[in-house]
Amino acid sequence: MADTGTITAPQKYNEETLIEELGYDDHFHDHHHGDKYQSSFIFHYIFSMDHKMIARQFLITGMFWAVIGGLMSLVFRLQLGFPEESMAWLKPILGGWITVNEAGIGTLAPEFYYALVTMHGTIIVFFVLTAGLSGTFSNLLIPLQLGARDMASPFLNMLSYWFFFSAGVVMFLSLFLSTGPFSGGWTAYPPLSALPQASTGSGAGMTMWSFSMVLFVVSVLLGGINYITTVLNLRTKGMSLWRMPLTIWAFFVTAIIGLLSFPVLVSGILLLILDRELGTSFYLSEIFIGGSALDHVGGSPILYQHLFWFLGHPEVYIIILPAMGIVSEVLSVHARKPIFGYKAMVYSILAIAFLSFIVWAHHMFMSGVNPFISNFFVIFTLIIAVPSAVKVFNWIATLFGGNIRFTAACLFGIGFVSMFISGGLTGIFLGNSAIDVQLHDTYFVVAHFHIVMGIAAFFGMYAGVYHWFPKMYGRLMNETLGRIHFWGTLVGAYAIFWPMHYIGMAGVPRRYYSFDNFQAFAHFDMINKFITVAAIIVFALQVLFLINFFYSIWNGKKLTTKNPWKASTLEWTTPINPGHGNWPGRIPTVQRWPYDYGKGGNDYISQITPEQEWEREYDEAH
Repeated sequence: MADTGTITAPQKYNEETLIEELGYDDHFHDHHHGDKYQSSFIFHYIFSMDHKMIARQFLITGMFWAVIGGLMSLVFRLQLGFPEESMAWLKPILGGWITVNEAGIGTLAPEFYYALVTMHGTIIVFFVLTAGLSGTFSNLLIPLQLGARDMASPFLNMLSYWFFFSAGVVMFLSLFLSTGPFSGGWTAYPPLSALPQASTGSGAGMTMWSFSMVLFVVSVLLGGINYITTVLNLRTKGMSLWRMPLTIWAFFVTAIIGLLSFPVLVSGILLLILDRELGTSFYLSEIFIGGSALDHVGGSPILYQHLFWFLGHPEVYIIILPAMGIVSEVLSVHARKPIFGYKAMVYSILAIAFLSFIVWAHHMFMSGVNPFISNFFVIFTLIIAVPSAVKVFNWIATLFGGNIRFTAACLFGIGFVSMFISGGLTGIFLGNSAIDVQLHDTYFVVAHFHIVMGIAAFFGMYAGVYHWFPKMYGRLMNETLGRIHFWGTLVGAYAIFWPMHYIGMAGVPRRYYSFDNFQAFAHFDMINKFITVAAIIVFALQVLFLINFFYSIWNGKKLTTKNPWKASTLEWTTPINPGHGNWPGRIPTVQRWPYDYGKGGNDYISQITPEQEWEREYDEAH
């Protein structure tokens, strides 16, 4: 072992000085894209092929959909919390969705309640937490943190966004149909989804939902192919797989999961379309409507459930893995400590990805699946908690003893860990088939998946936005407003979903439009009112975030340094406002792993700083 006395005064490094010494000049011009790209508004802001601009497009489009989905949840929460109050004031906005009687009392039509629930789930799961989260940060960070000029195919990357945008347009237009949008639930189970005559929302609304989802899957596949190819082929010199930040590992594995699972959803939707339009019977058998038997014989709706959840459960990790990668990066940077157990974190990501494909039927314990088959899914559902627990332990260990900077980004990272723990623990109950039979169709399930997948993923997204906003716009968001946003959202989210666990254990069923006719549930009225008020407050805090975000784009504090957080990864070695091509001159060479914080007297050491002899001695000594 080396004598520790020889390393008491190690050299301090400044990556900006190093860049100057290595000759990375600021006069680089990306001739490949030419002056047309630089000067044209259309090619710069709309049909952009710059991964950073495409990331902003995904983010702002995702914000738009988050507002729409959030407003929908407020409308049906008003119905659940205050069913006795008139909603006539919403008729100018919702039109025929609100029925007004002779006394002027307005009520939400039951069929449109289910349409709102369906659209809320579809929008938040796919358009916000899949495209908005993964599409934003995969596009922004993969080239920047790997040392690439852009994605492997900028053109396909642009198409990925526009297929997503087109899917959103189709879904949005379905809201204005006279019969309303699809109302059979975001999972689109048959027969409601397979028979146009099954309900008002099963007609044109379901057709547009199907078309929108196919366009969305095309977007995911185009993006995923690009992400995987870029990670494998376009890493800069010295950037081995074991030197990649955990963000990149998360985005890389997420893209692989999406590439393998989303086509299964398309196959399921294709068979739905055939049942709807051509009279086939993949999912239908012995159906009676209005006392008359239909011709469909031999199909099974359980087949659709298998196809949907083979995408649906990996989709949970398509949503949460990018948030995990973002939080790993944010906590390490703001705790000023190397990430604890880097390789364990990578292996846990890989384990989660593998296990996510063999647990889908734990969503189907109530569908009549053979109990012996259920045991297989119970075992692996519980096993998947192990790599998740490894990540939680490593996040806590990273924070422990760190010199934590409680920025808005760091607070949301810590909040993510809190949400993931509390939401994940309830998943252990639901993973047990015997207990799930009692809890499956109650508000316990609503509370579980909203906390562990919805709120936790939003916290990861917020952590990423606050942390990388300077890289996207060259300015800082307001930290005071960010902290208000965090504390209000943390307390408010728990105020919404913790009571749902209680009423779920008490047997209150989910998906019910009204509980007026159920005397057994009457004493939960005050809890429903409390949840609704909390939801309104939390939504108002998200409006505060939007004000902070858009105000800061033009009026936020300007950056005076390339690296405001003193982080070690490559994206902070680019200019404050990097052009299309990211680095002026040569792309830096990577010399070390991405989490050198608090090492040998250095607050941080950039990835482009060559490893020195004293560091090898330091590592041996410690």
